[in-house]
Amino acid sequence: ELVDEEDIFIVTNKEYKDLVYEQLPNIPMKNIILEPMSKNTAPCIGLATMYIKKKYEDAVMIVLPADHLIKYTELFIDTLREGIKVAEEDSNLVTIGIMPSYPETGYGYINFGTRKENQPGVYNVKHFVEKPNIEKAKDYLASGKYLWNSGIFIWKIYSILENFKNLLPQIYEDLIPIYESIGQLNEDEIVYYQFNKMRAVSIDYAIMEQAENIFTIPGNFGWDDVGSWLTLERINTTNESGNVVKGNVITIDTFNSIIQAEDKLIALVGIEDLIVVDTEDALLIVDKNKTQDIKKVVENLKICNRNQYL
Repeated sequence: ELVDEEDIFIVTNKEYKDLVYEQLPNIPMKNIILEPMSKNTAPCIGLATMYIKKKYEDAVMIVLPADHLIKYTELFIDTLREGIKVAEEDSNLVTIGIMPSYPETGYGYINFGTRKENQPGVYNVKHFVEKPNIEKAKDYLASGKYLWNSGIFIWKIYSILENFKNLLPQIYEDLIPIYESIGQLNEDEIVYYQFNKMRAVSIDYAIMEQAENIFTIPGNFGWDDVGSWLTLERINTTNESGNVVKGNVITIDTFNSIIQAEDKLIALVGIEDLIVVDTEDALLIVDKNKTQDIKKVVENLKICNRNQYL
């Protein structure tokens, strides 16, 4: 409803190219941009910007993480349209914040200040804050001055590249040969070589926390982050025991848990507040209050070179 399919670009790891195209066959193959390796969000967004700049020279970009659930799409699109208007003014960078409904410790937060003149739903950003502990998260919620950082950004190509040039000059210099190689025979080779040189850094830390002219628009369109297993509890109906159950599962005296199984039978007795996920080659069991520590398992698997489980 907002852009045509030929104006949608997807950035993914090179290993997922065929999978992405299989799931989104209407997106032109040339619009699937492949990262040679993971370098966090700043190099990723910089890479995408080069490809979009090659096609349009200057345009408004909307950066959307792939792991979001949007319940009210019309409200979402209206919010994006408002963000586009703000981004088209001067060199503004816009982020869509989410009105928090509970003290979440797994998200970063945006502290917003005064309203933008003549735009009542737009606020200047005072600062970004990292994922808080539970006490700080409660304070943020009570203050009414903090939003969840959704990772949704809107800006003009010129605006974001100026910030790369000023705040990430080395990455900016590494991006130039990529831009020049697009459409050439050595494109893949140049992208790999240049991208490999870039340091891994997030766009939030490197640019959004330091740039000027940053505004936020509070979003209230039924947003959720499906990157967390706890999301299943929020978006699915629980049974009479407070459980979310998927697959071949038997529960006895089991409460407030999330259980997902495949073909193998999973039986739980006397369990409370756990997440149990069984797949063909791995089993995950985690306390619901410790879901943010799942990343430690991922880190351990990488250290132990057990990448087949990732």
